[in-house]
Amino acid sequence: MAYRNVVLIALALATLAGCRAEEVPLQASQLDYEAVEASFMETDCPTEHCAKVEVSALHFPASPELSEALRTRLLVMGQGMTDSETEWPTDSWEDYSQAFFEQAREARRFSPHGASQALLEAKVISRHDDLLIIELNTHVYQAGQAHGMPLTEFMVIDESLGQVVTLDDMLLDDQYEAFQAAVARAHVRWLREQELGDDFAADWPLSENRNVAPLETAWAVKYNVYEIAPYAAGQPELRIPHEELEGVAVPRYLGGQ
Repeated sequence: MAYRNVVLIALALATLAGCRAEEVPLQASQLDYEAVEASFMETDCPTEHCAKVEVSALHFPASPELSEALRTRLLVMGQGMTDSETEWPTDSWEDYSQAFFEQAREARRFSPHGASQALLEAKVISRHDDLLIIELNTHVYQAGQAHGMPLTEFMVIDESLGQVVTLDDMLLDDQYEAFQAAVARAHVRWLREQELGDDFAADWPLSENRNVAPLETAWAVKYNVYEIAPYAAGQPELRIPHEELEGVAVPRYLGGQ
């Protein structure tokens, strides 16, 4: 397949995201990470309707395993919500882009005036108590669709262990139901804050969710579009204060304990 890759790799040491880089010194257990920026543009396509893939990710020089885990998760998310039986590559940004361009050409057969685009992004949203919390975001639009499809997942790295941890790792034994009860209370608060009534809650009931980020003062529980609200509502995020998780979560993941 003919296409042109315009790739810019910017590897810059980043110890913290944003302004926090000046506020918290690097600790011995903290992982170094680098920014990875890449752009891929389809060629041999109609002017102004060429597909494009943008990557803004992270790389861990001392941990190929973490780098691969982050890349694989982003590339799987970058497939979007599709019923296609196509087996997408997860080995490299380049291979993903080639598969995306193939799909874009197929989409142009039915919508010749659209331009397919995919954004794959990883960014640090919090770093505290030897925990590195990364937000993975993808936004995929195929020509002819009414709108793009955003997806968000949290990737939580326990820097003292040098590995990714899951919700099961962060909960005490037999406390999953208690955690879901805390999510339900947070959902009630969210409905009240959004001034949404019983009819909305009935039409968009709460569903179980394992997409959790242990932040400094609360756990964030992120939902994707259409899970508990319509597309126009975006991606709802529920917050559970640490005090509600005492006796439910492992103290290690309750900020400063």
